[in-house]
Amino acid sequence: MIPTPTTPASICLLRTSAIGDVTHVVPLVRTLQQAWPQVALTWVIGKLERKLVGDLPGVAFVTFDKAAGWSGMRAVHEALRGQRFDALLQMQVAMRSNLLSLGIKAERRIGYDRARSRDLHGLVINERIPARTGEHVLDAIGSFCEPLGLQQRQVRWDIPVPDDAHAWAAGQLPDDTPTLLVSPTSSHALRNWRAERYAAVMDHAAARGWRVVLVGGPSAGERVMADAVLAACKQAPLDLTGKDTLKRLMALLGRAQLLLTPDSGPMHMANAVGTKVLGLHAASNPDRSGPYSDRRWCVDKYDEAARKYLGKPASEIAWGRKIEKPGVMDLITIDDAIERYEAAAHEMGLL
Repeated sequence: MIPTPTTPASICLLRTSAIGDVTHVVPLVRTLQQAWPQVALTWVIGKLERKLVGDLPGVAFVTFDKAAGWSGMRAVHEALRGQRFDALLQMQVAMRSNLLSLGIKAERRIGYDRARSRDLHGLVINERIPARTGEHVLDAIGSFCEPLGLQQRQVRWDIPVPDDAHAWAAGQLPDDTPTLLVSPTSSHALRNWRAERYAAVMDHAAARGWRVVLVGGPSAGERVMADAVLAACKQAPLDLTGKDTLKRLMALLGRAQLLLTPDSGPMHMANAVGTKVLGLHAASNPDRSGPYSDRRWCVDKYDEAARKYLGKPASEIAWGRKIEKPGVMDLITIDDAIERYEAAAHEMGLL
């Protein structure tokens, strides 16, 4: 039962990472702002993640640099010194985040239910969100407003994208040619597909008259993957790897028709701007962590992976269990991805 809401004066949100997860927090921010326009919101967030959402209006951001270790925690605590919040929404259960939360003063400390708690999470909170299973990550995060007496009935992002990012994207994709963006690298290596398989799908799209663009961050691993994909392509795509900031990527996604990617941050960024996603899921469950708004174009081999690697169907394993095993992504064939590309392109009337 949802309690009767009492208007809080201040709320602190703690969700430091990762890119996909912070996009899931944005609808919660919008829900809180719509219900209580005057509430003072403070968000403790990771250094990289702030580059994506740190210009949300009406939110004060405090950056946590996890690479700085204990000094990074002390910097957050110093930034919040003297503040006491009506509520802390502790939306991350890792030990580091639980320790970080100890320096945040709040009357109400709302965290996860017992089934989703770990790393002493229960010791740093005094209230819990409703215990549910089978939820998408975004819905679980959205339920943090329920102990406050609200419900997240509308999912809205509206992540700001500056004019210069739009101008840059327009320079890369200057016309209305149907565009497939390919973001091949997840932060979890065992979620990545084979480079030659990406290349085969990219060549297929190019043969269909689509513009194909390779995107990715500046890390060495992403460059290695991009080079392997490029070497396997018969028709060279536009390679923007390392050239797009997070805001530029948001602008590119807004101009593209389809994104091909494993379970990754760009998947959720694309979903936030309404771009269709051809997600590749074997290591993770798309119903929990796939593109929230529309999963019709994803390849889903999660159940097959559960049967092969865990000896039981997905329905019999813990919700959200990762199956990050060597070779798991090989369950997704080139034909699987091409079939979903063709279906999405047909739905959009672009074949």
